[in-house]
Amino acid sequence: MAGDLGGQGLHDALVILGAAGVVIPAFARLRISPVIGFILVGVAIGPAGLGSLANGHPWLETITIDDRGRIEPFAEIGILMLLFGIGLELSFRRLWAMRGRVFGLGGLQMLATGLVLSCGLMLIGALEPLPAAILGLALAMSSTAIVMPLTGTVSATGQVAFAILLLQDLSLIPLLLVLDAKSGTGALLTVLVGGLAVIAGLLLVGRFLLPRLFAQAARTKSPELFLAISLLVVMLASIATGSVGLGAAAGALIAGLLIAETDYHAEVEVITAPLRGLALGIFLITVGMRLDLGALYAAWPQLLAATAAVLLIKAAVIFSLLRFHRSRLATAVETGLLMASPSELTLIVLSGAFAAGVLSASTAAFWTLVTALGLTLTPLLAALGRRMARRVDPQSLASGVSDTSGVTLIFGFGRVGRIIADMMAEHGRPYVAVDGDIDCVAAAREQGYKVIFGDVARGDAVERFGLSEAAAVVLTMDDPVLTVRLSKDIRVACPELSIVARARDGAHAAQLYRAGATDAVPETMEGSLQMSEAILVDIGVAMGPVIASIHEKRSQLRAQIREAGELAEEPALGRRR
Repeated sequence: MAGDLGGQGLHDALVILGAAGVVIPAFARLRISPVIGFILVGVAIGPAGLGSLANGHPWLETITIDDRGRIEPFAEIGILMLLFGIGLELSFRRLWAMRGRVFGLGGLQMLATGLVLSCGLMLIGALEPLPAAILGLALAMSSTAIVMPLTGTVSATGQVAFAILLLQDLSLIPLLLVLDAKSGTGALLTVLVGGLAVIAGLLLVGRFLLPRLFAQAARTKSPELFLAISLLVVMLASIATGSVGLGAAAGALIAGLLIAETDYHAEVEVITAPLRGLALGIFLITVGMRLDLGALYAAWPQLLAATAAVLLIKAAVIFSLLRFHRSRLATAVETGLLMASPSELTLIVLSGAFAAGVLSASTAAFWTLVTALGLTLTPLLAALGRRMARRVDPQSLASGVSDTSGVTLIFGFGRVGRIIADMMAEHGRPYVAVDGDIDCVAAAREQGYKVIFGDVARGDAVERFGLSEAAAVVLTMDDPVLTVRLSKDIRVACPELSIVARARDGAHAAQLYRAGATDAVPETMEGSLQMSEAILVDIGVAMGPVIASIHEKRSQLRAQIREAGELAEEPALGRRR
């Protein structure tokens, strides 16, 4: 029996992973959002699609799943990783910095939308007050997992959406707490006390233990160790919160928050990104598998009416709140449509409400279908929102400001990087330095430097460190190959960005110019010029003429290096032709 279950579980895992592997490249090639692809593939291979034909056609069993109960473990894994990713985006510092928008605008949106939807459900006589309130708040949520990849956090729409989504994600914990403890005051008190104790314990462990664990991983320079520690934190936090009635999902969210508070969150985000992306795909496939085509056909007028009502109410409430907060018309229109659909968290609340006896099986199933339909429509609503925003306000295309806007990024914080940081501070220019040596980062931070831990050799540095919005980037690493590669990658992604790179000698500087560096500074040349300046002043030459001649010589040498780089590039271009 165990062997059969194990074999069945392996088969289901291969079907879902295989479907994800087909969707991502196929829809990327067609330039269609993979969100729709994942859901449609889930419908196709699920119990309501080809899975329903597996009994009559045995060969279909190898590529389908015909039992909805078997997809639940995969949905839970996907949800846990999604919430972990949400936690990584949050961090208490970020919440505090955005507290006005998060708890003001986000709180108003959650309460206003939930109230309108709840009242509507009670007015049509569908539900009693408690179930209507829970369902209204669940439907008030929007999909972080789908919305944020569509909009990002740089545009005005993205920043507003992100603030609202943060509050929605945080509200999951009290909702789960109420559902798990709804049986009585004593149970509520027990869960509340136990939950607060567990959360406090996790915060203490995260504050004192996690930085030390990740510091050891940083010293080993092992991405596998970073991944293992991250997954261990998710697992332990989920078990801890689940044991006191808060649910495993709350633990995954808290695990992300704890890691977001460390200096290593950027590395964890990069290392876990493929896993979180796969988790999103798995979750969306299971959403498609939940769609019962027979039920859709039997009750399609009610389902379409309910979905349309939810979308219209949410879009109208969000639009009104944003206009009340004096957001631009285009931002309000786009954000309202973008966030009109329910969320993956809605499915979690529906499942919890059914388990707690708050919602009947038929009610939970109906609104699960509505949520799945809404999730499927999110990319289309986002595209419609962008088009309408451009139509109502053609001047609204200016993007917002990211955290690195106007900041100079210094890659490498050895002796060269430290001097550059000193000079930036001397002239009141903002900078952030990035270094892969955790001991160096810790020492520099103690001395007041703005340094973060990060391995610029791994992952996409442009996206990870916000180079598209930076004022300039300085490459000070003592690694000539890496410096040339980074210069090429950054220049391709950011054609207008100023790139100043450290070079070992003239030949290396010529390579850097060919790679796209704005300025390449050879150490040998600068050392020779400084020695020349010192000896000339020491033997009695006036400082003014010496400095002028040094500047002239530097310009002459740089011109020669640039010319050498251009001449070396021409034969290569000829060979490529």
